[in-house]
Amino acid sequence: MSELKQEAVRADANVMMLLFQQLRPKQWTKNLLVFAALIFSFQVANVDLLLRSVVGFFLFCFVSGCVYILNDFVDREADRQHPEKRYRPMASGALNPYLALTFGLVLLVASIALALYLEPLFGALLFFYFVVNVAYSFRLKHVVIIDVMIIASGFVFRAIGGALVIGVPFTPWFLLCTMLLALFLAISKRRHELLLLQNNKGSHRKVLESYSPELLNQLNSIVITATIMSYALFTFTSGRTIHLMWTIPLVIYGIFRYLYLIFMEEKGGKPERDLFQDKHILVTVLLYGLAVVVILKYFE
Repeated sequence: MSELKQEAVRADANVMMLLFQQLRPKQWTKNLLVFAALIFSFQVANVDLLLRSVVGFFLFCFVSGCVYILNDFVDREADRQHPEKRYRPMASGALNPYLALTFGLVLLVASIALALYLEPLFGALLFFYFVVNVAYSFRLKHVVIIDVMIIASGFVFRAIGGALVIGVPFTPWFLLCTMLLALFLAISKRRHELLLLQNNKGSHRKVLESYSPELLNQLNSIVITATIMSYALFTFTSGRTIHLMWTIPLVIYGIFRYLYLIFMEEKGGKPERDLFQDKHILVTVLLYGLAVVVILKYFE
C-alpha cells in the first residue's frame, strides 16, 4: 500500500473515531436504566427479553448520541469558552460540524426505523425523546427550571422505554422515583457548572445567569426529601413484596454519598463518571441490584 493510501486510511479511521466520540460513549451508562424493567421482572425474563433490552439499550445510546451531535453542533461556539468542553471534536475544530450532522441524521433514521420494527410504541417513544431533546437544544435549555426538568425527563423516557421494549407494565411510583432522582443529578450538574465557570457563567450557558448556588442547594434539598419518601412509598405500595423496604438504606446511602461528592469533593458535573470512579457509589448500586433480585426471587 502506498504512503498516500495509508494516509487516507489513517484519516478515515481518525474521522470514524471522532464520530464515535461525538456519540459520547462515556455517557451511555445513563441508558443502563433501560434494564431496570427487566431487573424488576426477572421472574419472567428469558433470552428473548434480554436481547430486546440490549437492543433497546443501544438504540437509546444511538439516539441520545444523535442528540449530543445536534447539541454540540448548536453549542460549538459557546463550548469553545468552556474549560473542558472546548476539547470536544466539533468545538476544537478536529471534526467537520456538517459531516457530524449528516452522520447523526443517518444514524437517527436507522435507529428509529429499527425501534418501530421492534415495538411501535417503543419507536414512538424514542422519536418523542429525540424531539423533546431537540426542543431543549434550541430553546428549552435557556429556560430556567425547565432546563433541568427536561434533562430529568430523559431518564423517565429510558425507564418507560425499557418496559415497552420487553412488554411489561411499569408503576407510577417507579417513574416518579426515577424522575426525582434524575432531577437531583441534573440540579447537581447545574451547580457544578455554575461554580466551575463562576464570573464567566453567561458566556457558556446563558441560563446559568438565572441560577445561584443557594437556589440550587434549596432545590436539591426539596428533591432529595421527595426522592427518599417516594421510594419508601414505592416499596410498600407497588404491589410487590414488602421486603423491598430493606433496600431503602442503600438508596439513602447512595444519595448521601453523592451529596458528599458534591459538597466535599466538588464533583457532580459528570454523574456517569462519578458512578465508576467512586467505589462507594458503585458498590452501592451493585448491592442494590443484587438485593432487588434476591428479594423478588425468594420473598415475593
